[in-house]
Amino acid sequence: MKLPLWLKRLTPAFLMLIPLMAVAHGISDEDKQRMLDGGYLQYIGLGASHMLTGYDHLLFLFGVVFFLTSFRDVAKFVTVFTIGHCITLIFATYFKITWNYYLVDAIIALSVMYKAFDNNGGFQKYFNAKSPNLLAAVFGFGLLHGFGLSTRLQQLPLGDDNTSMLLRILSFNLGVELGQIAALAAMVALLTLWRHRPSFKRFSYVANLGLFYAGVYLLFMQLHGYQHDVDPDSFRFPATEHQHIHEDMDIQNSTDNSRNTL
Repeated sequence: MKLPLWLKRLTPAFLMLIPLMAVAHGISDEDKQRMLDGGYLQYIGLGASHMLTGYDHLLFLFGVVFFLTSFRDVAKFVTVFTIGHCITLIFATYFKITWNYYLVDAIIALSVMYKAFDNNGGFQKYFNAKSPNLLAAVFGFGLLHGFGLSTRLQQLPLGDDNTSMLLRILSFNLGVELGQIAALAAMVALLTLWRHRPSFKRFSYVANLGLFYAGVYLLFMQLHGYQHDVDPDSFRFPATEHQHIHEDMDIQNSTDNSRNTL
């Protein structure tokens, strides 16, 4: 089976851009310092790496394109998602609109569960109803995902000058789009190859069921993080064995030893 020409062109770009990073979805101290010391290219690079390691965003996109078979459909839905997250990423960051990032990511996890549920015909099966308009849903979830990206970007000092701050936001946003293109190239290539095999029909339900439970895991992980954030002393086990990817826990300088005793 021959891959479409556009897919052949995008795949090398993905291979060049994708960093083999683990799961950290927050912004590390090293990235913070690198952005402060560098120029706008640093923001572009961080935006790309942030999207490529943003497993919640990637899982949602994977669910969106799972059953899309044409480039036109992929482009349409991804464009709507992109417009949505660009709006909230830019405006929420510029006007300093924020919320607890654990709760934002918990809602984003719900979007992953929603798309997997929809892909497996959950609305028809359990509610005897048609699926909600997918284009509108993808746009709405795009707004939400952009707000999640904004909460990360607002962890960084973006400068006091409005023009420079806006340029840094736009640079980060550009990086996010480049990372998204790279990730989508890999997803669509994988699905295109798999879709022409008999196993696709047999295991597509299982794949989306796995996607649903991945969303459940992310949801509880973020709710756990939120509980830890608002009431850290409620967790009675060693602090050195309990860190969250969204927070910088300075364990060495901590004076609270009560969590190290059962």
